[in-house]
Amino acid sequence: MTTYIIELQAEADASGVDEIALERLAAHALEAEDVARPAELSILLADDGVVRELNRAYRGTDAATDVLSFAQRAGEEFARPDGAAPHLGDVVISLDTARRQAVEYRQALHDEVAHLLVHGILHLLGYEHERVEDERAMRAREDAILGGAHHH
Repeated sequence: MTTYIIELQAEADASGVDEIALERLAAHALEAEDVARPAELSILLADDGVVRELNRAYRGTDAATDVLSFAQRAGEEFARPDGAAPHLGDVVISLDTARRQAVEYRQALHDEVAHLLVHGILHLLGYEHERVEDERAMRAREDAILGGAHHH
């Protein structure tokens, strides 16, 4: 059976985060959005320093942020071996920022990271929130995937 390949890497202190549950949530989000299988997704749990560098290099913003998404389909495709799963892209989450936001929103760190992961995946799949109607659509999908429990 073909499936989703979720590669999660923690390069920062991930205490308080259930990495296996995040991998399952990522697969659930892809399934909920009817992403064709097989497909590959990379998730990086990083600190503010790494996220700030990526944000500066790729978005021209010299500041940390909570989540960055880098869609593979947005640029040129890398050569892939025959039969290899298409790579959807990368979601990078700052655990430093997620910890601050979890305190601010009075929720568990894992719940905040779960929300950021789904938010990042939806960006990879083309969702945006620049316009009010787009933001409503994106939040509705977040609520549907997360069950409405992790939203702020």
